[in-house]
Amino acid sequence: MMIFRALIAATALAIALPAAADEVSVKMLNSGPGGMMVFDPAFVTLKPGDSIKFVPTDKGHNVETIKGMAPDGADYVKSSVGQDAVVKFDREGVYGFKCSPHYMMGMVALVVVGDKRDNLEAAKGVPHNKLAQKRFDPLFEKIQ
Repeated sequence: MMIFRALIAATALAIALPAAADEVSVKMLNSGPGGMMVFDPAFVTLKPGDSIKFVPTDKGHNVETIKGMAPDGADYVKSSVGQDAVVKFDREGVYGFKCSPHYMMGMVALVVVGDKRDNLEAAKGVPHNKLAQKRFDPLFEKIQ
């Protein structure tokens, strides 16, 4: 009986404690999976409350929200070149990011938070240069 009570108490405590948010690391690289000037990984799925630490592993990179590629009310992100940036994602939806200095070379990333995809079509409709679009197309195909 005592073990049963201890089990119930432990279960109640586990339910009462909030789930810990995760932090994913995304490297910004001159060369990596997918070619030259890439985010690694370039596609990330998160739960609301999770964060990404964008790390300019190679010099000269930053991370910036692409206009039109974030849920309504989401914070705009623009880090300084060469600086780490930790971004917390509280709003569900689809986010597009670029490295400002290397966007013309197709350096983009796609982040999906939670289960809501209310802004998916708007994000897909944002025009990009040829190289960025070539990289976004297979990333959008990963969204379920």
